[in-house]
Amino acid sequence: MGPSSLFSDWNRTWHSENPDLTQCFQNTVLVWLPCLYLWLCAPIYVLYLKSHNRGYICMTHLNKAKTAVGFLLWIVCWADVFYSFWEKSQDGGGCSPYTQAPVFLVSPTMLGITMLLATLLTQYERLKGVQSSGVMLNFWLVAILCATVTFRSKIIQAIREPLTVCMFRYTTFYTYYTLLLVSLVLSAIPDQPPLFSQASRDANPCPEIGASFLSRISFWWITGLMITGYKRPLEQKDLWCLNSEDRSQRVVPQLVRRWNNECLKVKRPEEKMLYSPKKAPRGERKDGQPIEESEILITNISQKSAEPSLFWALCLTFGPYFLISSLYKIIQDILMFVGPEILRLLIQFVNDSNAPSWQGYFYTALLFVCTCFQTLILQKYFHVCFTTGMRLRTAIVGAVYRKALVISNAARRTSTVGEIVNLMSVDAQRFMDLITYINMIWSAPLQVVLALYFLWQNLGPSVLAGVAVMVLMVPINAVIAMKTKTYQVAQMKSKDNRIKLMNELLNGIKVLKLYAWEVAFKDKVSAIRESELQVLKKAAYLGAVSTFTWVCAPFLVALSTFAVYVMIDERNVLDAQKAFVSLALFNILRFPLNMLPMVISSMVQASVSMKRLRVFLSHEELQEDSVERKVIAGSDSISIDDGSFSWSRNDSPTLKSVRIPDGSLVAVVGHVGSGKSSLLSALLGEMEKLEGSVSVRGSVAYVPQQAWIQNATLKDNIMFGQERKESWYHRVVEACALLPDLEILPAGDGTEIGEKGVNLSGGQKQRVSLARAVYCDCAVYLLDDPLSAVDAHVGKHIFENVIGPQGVLKDRTRVLVTHGLSYLPQADLILVMVEGEITEMGSYLELMGRDGAFAEFLRTYANKEQEDDDSGEMCYLHDVVNVSLSSKNAEVGKLTEADKANTGRVKLSVFWEYMKAIGVALSVISLILFFSHHFASLFSNYWLSLWTDDPVVNGTQPSREMRLGVYGALGLSQGIAVFCYSIAVSIGGILASRYLHQSMLHNVLRAPMSFFERTPSGNLVNRFAKETDTIDSVIPSIIKMFMGSMFNVVGSCVVILIATPLVAIIIPPLGLLYFFVQRFYVSSSRQLKRLESVSRSPVYTHFNETLLGTSVIRAFGEQERFIRESDGRVDHNQKAYYPSIVANRWLAVRLEFVGNCIVMFAALFAVMARESLSPGIMGLSISYALQLTASLTWLVRMSSDLETNIVAVERVKEYDDTEKEAEWRHDPSSLPHGWPTAGNIDIRGFGLRYREDQELAIRDITVAIQGGEKVGIVGRTGAGKSSLTLGLFRIIEACEGEIQIDGVNIATLGLHELRSRITIIPQDPVLFSGSLRMNLDPFDGYSDEEVWRALELAHLKSFVSGLPDKLKHECSEGGENLSLGQRQLVCLARALLRKTKILVLDEATAAVDLETDNLIQSTIRTQFDDCTVLTIAHRLNTIMDYTRVLVLDKGEMAEFDSPSALISKRGIFYKMAKDSGLV
Repeated sequence: MGPSSLFSDWNRTWHSENPDLTQCFQNTVLVWLPCLYLWLCAPIYVLYLKSHNRGYICMTHLNKAKTAVGFLLWIVCWADVFYSFWEKSQDGGGCSPYTQAPVFLVSPTMLGITMLLATLLTQYERLKGVQSSGVMLNFWLVAILCATVTFRSKIIQAIREPLTVCMFRYTTFYTYYTLLLVSLVLSAIPDQPPLFSQASRDANPCPEIGASFLSRISFWWITGLMITGYKRPLEQKDLWCLNSEDRSQRVVPQLVRRWNNECLKVKRPEEKMLYSPKKAPRGERKDGQPIEESEILITNISQKSAEPSLFWALCLTFGPYFLISSLYKIIQDILMFVGPEILRLLIQFVNDSNAPSWQGYFYTALLFVCTCFQTLILQKYFHVCFTTGMRLRTAIVGAVYRKALVISNAARRTSTVGEIVNLMSVDAQRFMDLITYINMIWSAPLQVVLALYFLWQNLGPSVLAGVAVMVLMVPINAVIAMKTKTYQVAQMKSKDNRIKLMNELLNGIKVLKLYAWEVAFKDKVSAIRESELQVLKKAAYLGAVSTFTWVCAPFLVALSTFAVYVMIDERNVLDAQKAFVSLALFNILRFPLNMLPMVISSMVQASVSMKRLRVFLSHEELQEDSVERKVIAGSDSISIDDGSFSWSRNDSPTLKSVRIPDGSLVAVVGHVGSGKSSLLSALLGEMEKLEGSVSVRGSVAYVPQQAWIQNATLKDNIMFGQERKESWYHRVVEACALLPDLEILPAGDGTEIGEKGVNLSGGQKQRVSLARAVYCDCAVYLLDDPLSAVDAHVGKHIFENVIGPQGVLKDRTRVLVTHGLSYLPQADLILVMVEGEITEMGSYLELMGRDGAFAEFLRTYANKEQEDDDSGEMCYLHDVVNVSLSSKNAEVGKLTEADKANTGRVKLSVFWEYMKAIGVALSVISLILFFSHHFASLFSNYWLSLWTDDPVVNGTQPSREMRLGVYGALGLSQGIAVFCYSIAVSIGGILASRYLHQSMLHNVLRAPMSFFERTPSGNLVNRFAKETDTIDSVIPSIIKMFMGSMFNVVGSCVVILIATPLVAIIIPPLGLLYFFVQRFYVSSSRQLKRLESVSRSPVYTHFNETLLGTSVIRAFGEQERFIRESDGRVDHNQKAYYPSIVANRWLAVRLEFVGNCIVMFAALFAVMARESLSPGIMGLSISYALQLTASLTWLVRMSSDLETNIVAVERVKEYDDTEKEAEWRHDPSSLPHGWPTAGNIDIRGFGLRYREDQELAIRDITVAIQGGEKVGIVGRTGAGKSSLTLGLFRIIEACEGEIQIDGVNIATLGLHELRSRITIIPQDPVLFSGSLRMNLDPFDGYSDEEVWRALELAHLKSFVSGLPDKLKHECSEGGENLSLGQRQLVCLARALLRKTKILVLDEATAAVDLETDNLIQSTIRTQFDDCTVLTIAHRLNTIMDYTRVLVLDKGEMAEFDSPSALISKRGIFYKMAKDSGLV
């Protein structure tokens, strides 16, 4: 046999009506193909299995069957080999003359060995825990396909030439074929899970692990969840556990490890350069010489040195898995060009009437198979991308969280809470978005090159005209991308500022309401928002230009190419094959060209985010070794040697040597701002240690000056992650005087405490904070003024039972910062601090004897707090029976409302709301423009098909100039329409987002205080950050794409119907299927998206909370537990995100299948009707059909995206329906000018309650206070003192009775009219970030002279005039750069500035030392001499000279008279005075 006849015989295989392959080809190529495949895959696969061991699977029936079938196949193949030998030995007595060919020995031998390999691989897979194998399934599939060809020709042969049939060979072949089928079926069934696998440990394991290969590539395994979601809305419990490789505990440490390696790489070369060998060892400097010069050097040089590369760390962590996606992408890119090639062959087939008709059907089948294969590959690619993106986000959030716990204070100041939260939300999201596209960087150029190659084949050099147009487009797009980037940065900046301001505004909302400052802050937010929208508007115009360029680009390319092609040479005829294959290729070109600018801008955004992340992750950390925890020789529990510390490297308060013996009580005293809190921070290692050494022995507990309370139950707050010891817990709660509070709280210690402890009073917060420290039972206690916020008698109880010599902590070392002089005689050691230095130390008697600063300090104040030793038993504990702590119902104690997920379809009213927000006219105009654009586009392609069908006269087309002209004009009109609708939609979107944000801001500010106590600030910030961002930038572009793809789909269907009317039979059922799949999907997808966004809020809420309490968490050493909690919350969030990305893939596979069916039927009917069809119409129809698949998928993606994102509008509109406060102002105002003039307050039968379902907090209080009276309000914590002031300011509306001021019932006034005319100095001094002047007078209502006068009276003038910026001094977030006492004085200055007839002081003197307290009291006496002053007092000495005192007990008025009269009555007030040592 000659080589030509060996393999192929074209007449036999291609040009005949009944094609067949030659025997030789069947016996060689078709047998060798599957063998080759398996032998190539096996080594790689075995290596892969070696490294990915999942535990072994026990022998099952399935496995036995697989093995048995494998051995049978092996035997069948060997039977063939032996038969061939036997034939040889018969010496030509065989069945047919050419059986002697060596092929008959080689092929079955090869096949036999391969079958043995297959069987062994199956067993190896079982040992490595593979439940379903793609490699093996593909092997069986290839083998079956090859055998099928032989199968068919054997039957044909038997029918045509019955004599040549060899019985034995036929029998073995059919047995072989049957066994192959059995193997294929068996390999499609998944095995049982391996022993000890992750899945067997999870409560609700993800079915993906155990799914078969087919189920995985078609994403069938998620169907169960989708069905559940279709029947009823999904809930949290329906979601599966994450796969182990997606969990935080796996993903985050990998990234952190790689990042630390990067940081080390950068540090090492530096240290080589700088460290000098002369440096003495650390401990040997007795002389105190500073030999830290090399340290200083390092800090200067490191500024210029190399940065550690976050990018490289990310690549190393996620690269290997991500590379798989690149492989998929290459395959998919090549498959894209199969469509146009087959289209070319089909047109050729229609033109050639001699071609046998099976070729048409063959092309159709080939087209269908290729498109389906392409679908599966593409979806697998996306799945890998999205999973990588998800892991990336988990890793970044985890890394940022871990960093936030160790960042130093100086670095912490450089970024606000808002910015750090943004790193987690926005920047991590940027990375996720980029990951899906990043492969386009190499894939887009590849696609362009391939497309140009095929175009050149088709049209020759005239393609260059098209290329030129494209090249011109690139710089235009690049310029636009660059501009967009600058706008992006500007917008991010505005957004950061806005979120920061909103954060503060929500944290300080109570103060805003008390001062009636909402309007000023609303204007500040609106101003930032306006600048943000201006930037958005510019970006929108740019967007319109870029949309215009890239909708027109493909058209211009086609136009210029065709024009050049027909003009160069008269003989060039534009026929259907050339025109439509080129169009299909141009359509492919369109995608990479559109994507490139998008990818580039996405990369630019991600690089900005990367930089922000890198800067944050490279911040310096607290020195681990600044506090040595070693055992100190001797009995000292704390020692500081020559320590000097500073908050950052610029200023340094110094501390002398201090040694604190074990088990002693040390009091630290000094004026406001003298560095008492800094001393404790130094002991905790929170400050930068410049020199010296600090050591602390044993574990440390810390009570900060401002209590940090978690959003958890009261019990959890106290136990703080320790195990529950019942008796100890009771002791602690009792010692910290919390028992009476547990009686008041609705669910005892099961009551949920709101964020930052909103539903506790200041004293309660402080006591909970103290109880947490005591419960944890440490060796050293650092107490930063815990007694200031509680009443005198409670303070005394706590001192006696907890801190003092007889307290629970009596054997522990206690460092107590205090302003209460009465405790000093009981201290073992007193440290006196002046301006950051310890000036004196010693016991009480020693210091008194020395007659230094301390003695003088005491003499000034001693007469104030005369201590009386026989101060009887504490009055208020007598009625406390041992309450059963958790007896009350925990449901009552729920306070915060978790973000709820709405269920069901998004209501049409939401879309209507959005349309109204845009403006109806604008919406209609946009629609019309859309329609005209798509109509022009369709018509231009139809015109092209008419052109290609023009008859050819003498080798030319006569009317080509006219055809070309009209074609060009249609293109131009398309461009104009695109530009207009793009601008219309963008501007509409901006109008809408302005309106929605304004109304939300207004509604939130109008909400009453109770709303803010119930709603975690995380939820509100989420609305202002994430949801607003969605409305700003996501929704308009989604609407554009949705409309575009909808018109595309409709247009394509119309064209296909015109060309091949038969398709009308197919489209309705496919349409129904499509619709059903879409609805089926959307019901689950929408709910998953909602669950995901609901579970996102807790991640940020917890992060916010952690940032505020880092010092406490570090002091207690609870970092690990908080990291675990954060990881848990992130995983909880990803549990909803993972099914939603899989659901997207599920949908895409199903829909693309529908699309592929349409393509197949369009081609099929065109083949059937090839006699009547013109090539032009057929080309048009199939090129549209090829686009249809992409448009369909895109349409569903967009419609579901539109539904899921429009939820943002729904959530923003939610706040329209919350309850509102009374009106702010009444027009016209009914108030007399200058009211209140006298300041008489008349309270009649007044009562109020905090929530509908609770009893009255205060009831029937009737008091008449004359103008100018000074009234003290006293009572135990929780007696209703603050409630009364809240009623006076109408923060809470009265339930019964009324309050009249100067004869006007305050319930009839507008809230601002009331609140702006009475002044309060609130309990927590809240400052906002902004200038000092803004904090005093946000409305700019007073002159600078008046402001300075107020500062002078508040004793802040010297401090402020010493600042470099004076009144312009920037206060940091929450006023952190002023001490607590200074903040209190700023609040006093506010009151002095407003100078109203009624002043309320709410425990304002709590955090202030006695000297400052004196200043405030004397200022109030002189400056508010003619005003009515109501003081809620803790220290009774401040109100002993008031005209009258109101004593509250359990919400009722107990006594009301002058202090002297009350003392002589010997009632409650007398007992309290006695406790404070005032009688």
